[in-house]
Amino acid sequence: MEILSPAGHWEAMVAAVQNGADAVYFGVGDYNARRGAKNFTIEELPRAVAYCHLRGVRVYLTVNTLLTDRELKGAADLLREASRCGVDAVIVQDWGVVRLAQAVAPDLPLHGSTQMSVHTLSGVRALSDLGLRCAVLARELSGAEIAAICKGSPIAIEAFGHGALCMCYSGQCAMSALIGGRSGNRGACAQPCRLPYRMDEGKQGHPLSLKDACLARYMPELLDMGVASLKLEGRMKRPEYVAVITQIYSRLCKEHRAATAEEERMLALAFSRSGFTDGYWRGKRGPEMFGVRPENAPDPTELFTKAKAAYDREDTRRVPVDFTARIDAREAASLTVRDGDGNTVTVTGTVPEAARSRGLTAEEVKDRLGKTGGTAFVMRNASVEVGEGLRLSAADLNALRREGLEALAARRTALPERRSGPTPPLPKAEVRRERPLLTVSVQRPEQVSKALLAETPAVVSAPVWLWDQVDPGQGGGETMFSLELPRIWRDQDEPWLLEQMEKAKERGYAAAQIHNIGQIALVRSAGLLPRGDFGLNIFNSFAVEFLKEEGVLSATLSFELRWEQMRDVGKTIPCEALVYGRLPLMITENCLVRNQYGCKSRDLKGLCAAGHGLIDRRGERFPVCPVFGCRSEIENGKILFLADKPEWERMGLTYARLRFTTEGAEECAAVLRRYRGEGDWAPSPGELTRGLFYRGVE
Repeated sequence: MEILSPAGHWEAMVAAVQNGADAVYFGVGDYNARRGAKNFTIEELPRAVAYCHLRGVRVYLTVNTLLTDRELKGAADLLREASRCGVDAVIVQDWGVVRLAQAVAPDLPLHGSTQMSVHTLSGVRALSDLGLRCAVLARELSGAEIAAICKGSPIAIEAFGHGALCMCYSGQCAMSALIGGRSGNRGACAQPCRLPYRMDEGKQGHPLSLKDACLARYMPELLDMGVASLKLEGRMKRPEYVAVITQIYSRLCKEHRAATAEEERMLALAFSRSGFTDGYWRGKRGPEMFGVRPENAPDPTELFTKAKAAYDREDTRRVPVDFTARIDAREAASLTVRDGDGNTVTVTGTVPEAARSRGLTAEEVKDRLGKTGGTAFVMRNASVEVGEGLRLSAADLNALRREGLEALAARRTALPERRSGPTPPLPKAEVRRERPLLTVSVQRPEQVSKALLAETPAVVSAPVWLWDQVDPGQGGGETMFSLELPRIWRDQDEPWLLEQMEKAKERGYAAAQIHNIGQIALVRSAGLLPRGDFGLNIFNSFAVEFLKEEGVLSATLSFELRWEQMRDVGKTIPCEALVYGRLPLMITENCLVRNQYGCKSRDLKGLCAAGHGLIDRRGERFPVCPVFGCRSEIENGKILFLADKPEWERMGLTYARLRFTTEGAEECAAVLRRYRGEGDWAPSPGELTRGLFYRGVE
């Protein structure tokens, strides 16, 4: 198992390498999920890769954000350069970037970011089928679930080992984007989960601020279950922090043991939020997982000073080498240098002279070869053959050693032979000029009223567990009925989900809304048509083309796009956008209602009573809705309303979605009529928002 350490900038990278990291991950410019870190420039990239490869450390480049069409060309240039200079893999989120990378840098390995929200074996297998080499699992999985995925996975598995936890499943959070225009999906998260809130009329606290994770005591289990890479979080942290956590986890990995109490104390001293949590690993959710860090909490000066002094020397990470030297009369002295990775080089020097008095000894040659200071190498063994009565100056021996090590360094940092391709043109499609067809999604069966169906929406989608309560026969054949699959589920849920879909198909359902790559095969096995929903984060034309290639019927564009960006996306399959409703801010493994009030639900779906809300410092109330698996979905406090704006009809969409969550049956029908141009329904001015439709995100 490799220890994968964060490198927010050059000094942090050095700290990670010098303290035992097997691999580092970092971003270049704005194409990564930590735009607030110093990051690297594209000019620094070759030097950073060479520094790491010389010392036997792998480099993973993070290109794990959603990109617009205009940004894809710059991303293509970065991907080609990453491939050329030997980056070991690129971590990606955007399905369009997956397709772009495979076109412009086909030999560059790709890893699926945790931002892809992969949390099942079916998702991992889908990534494998798409040609990815590694899946970075969601942080909310338990140790038992990770072990089961490792056992069945056809590709490498990366798991999260230490550092800050997001409250929301990575890749599914829109809270920072909708509140402040800073998208977590684009590396600009403002961390609203660290702010104070209260549930309903309760006391103010920090119900969204999770403690940092720490799996140091579970290292033997992680090693034994087959995790290929253990990620340590911290690209925004100080390099001294990186040094401390990397050194401890590297030591635990090498010694195949759990952390001692003192090592855990040092980890907490480096950084924690009211201590650590292992709740997700143990499969235990609850309020004890939450904590805060006081503002201006002091850094551990003594610990960090010691850590900095160690990595500042830059000579603690040295590559052991074996020397074989031959010094014989009438031929040039030769030196062969071997490392432990199978690299071997041979260099020759000057022809030795006859000694005037005492001849050169093997021990003297070994002593001279061992002077590797100032390099990344250290002598492990030396085998020397020296003819009798020969002389070779110290300068000649030094030159021989220097040339040998330089040749080996060149071999270790040699650029790979990789193919490079041109940037493919953005896919184009004929712009649809007709008014988009209206679709609706509901959360409760009573929302699908006769009055609603009388307006003949093109599609009605309902949660999969409502298939027996929402009857497609009521639609009169003019409306397609689609099942909405849960954004988050587990492998053990799939037999039940498949059974529900098969029964629904018999009743007349034709399609299913998919939010995750792992759901495509499941939907097809039930005989339903997959329709892409907002959880897939479709942000550009290549991503739409990706869904087309995967046989997905339609694509829902990300609601973080401005209307002009949605208009310009190449719609090679029918595209849909959310134009009404409470937009989802977070989906959380921890149920906020249960954490506050307790829970007695025994329902598999975990659909307890709704009606609760999260209230921020300004008094804004965000409804908290129960969702599948005893999880919570936090909805925006205001309602997206665009019926009085012409732009939603001018984006070339096939479908426009009305998303009903807290609305009553009569209100749902009234909203649908208003979007048809009938009636005057509108939310009150205090409830209305235009969302990101006009302003977009950073």
